[in-house]
Amino acid sequence: MMELKEQFEKAVADSKTLSEKPGNDILLQLYSLYKQATEGDVNTDPPSNPFDFVNKAKHEAWSGLKGKTKEGAMEEYVALVAKLKST
Repeated sequence: MMELKEQFEKAVADSKTLSEKPGNDILLQLYSLYKQATEGDVNTDPPSNPFDFVNKAKHEAWSGLKGKTKEGAMEEYVALVAKLKST
């Protein structure tokens, strides 16, 4: 288990130094997987402002991972960052 946590922490650091910024879809995926891996199922209410598109999208992306284990989210995050680094 510790090994996965270390890989995840390295992937988080690596995600900040990618050669080019990923598109919004990938950024949302990274965000939601990170939140699921670190906090588990979504634990906040959606933004009340209907025009807060960024936070609304983030909340929806995270909600979409409901039920995924923290370990599963970490594995997907690590794999996604590895894929982004190789492109």
